[in-house]
Amino acid sequence: MNKSNVSLFLFCLIFCVSCIHRESDKKIITVTIEPQRYFVEQLVDWRGQNAVSIFEVSTMVAPGISPETYDPTPVQMAKLADSEAYFRIGRIGFELVWMDKIEKNNPNLKIFDNSEGIEFISPEENHDECAHGHHCHGGADPHIWSSPKQAYILTENMCNALIALNEENAGIYRENLKKLHSKIAETDSVVTTLLDKSTNKSFIIYHPALTYFANDYGLTQYSIEIEGKEPTPDQLKQLIELAREKNIKTVFIQQEFDKKNAEIIAKETNCNLVIINPLSYNWDEEMIKIAEALSHE
Repeated sequence: MNKSNVSLFLFCLIFCVSCIHRESDKKIITVTIEPQRYFVEQLVDWRGQNAVSIFEVSTMVAPGISPETYDPTPVQMAKLADSEAYFRIGRIGFELVWMDKIEKNNPNLKIFDNSEGIEFISPEENHDECAHGHHCHGGADPHIWSSPKQAYILTENMCNALIALNEENAGIYRENLKKLHSKIAETDSVVTTLLDKSTNKSFIIYHPALTYFANDYGLTQYSIEIEGKEPTPDQLKQLIELAREKNIKTVFIQQEFDKKNAEIIAKETNCNLVIINPLSYNWDEEMIKIAEALSHE
């Protein structure tokens, strides 16, 4: 290797190391799911302040995997040990299984519950129904982020947590919260306009992840999955009959679940089969995509 190549190599090496060092100087906030990361990153965005955020946001549940069954990797657990704080979404399966262990193994970790002040929907109240008329989600429904109305509370809790972690920059976080609430309001307005065009207020979904969305907009979701299990042939038949009776036109399937039963229902009832991702990082775009699918019935 000649001298010029050696110099270039050393320059690149020093540059890369310095980049890694600058990144490691950031304080890590760990969240459970990607929609949380979307909200938190909006709140910690300092670009308008001509500065770089002091926080890096890390997600525990990898994209495309159900947070009801996910187990963290050793690498994630190691990174969690370096975290300044953990923002939990509330009562989702991953947290019910892992939060006690996370807290016990990281006694200095500051844990904030983003769901404080939110009224969880119980099985007796929700808009989930199975083909046989029974509610499908055991316990309080955890999918609070699917609601633009609940997103106001979620993000305000996140903002308060950030201020608790970094009070000297409270003004930045409060200003970003105003901008984020404006974006949530705009999303809500677009969704409302789209759903006003829909004459059918019911839909079928594999896993009942849109309970709060349905509650916000006067919709009813019928779940293919029953208490976390695949439907029996008889239950599937009942759901097909219900779709015909209710004139349902949309069947939603999430990428982390098997779509076989959803495809059967869609084929038998001539429904539109739509792949959605309620766990998408692009929260606003996904809410609008779901509404668009229902508005085109």
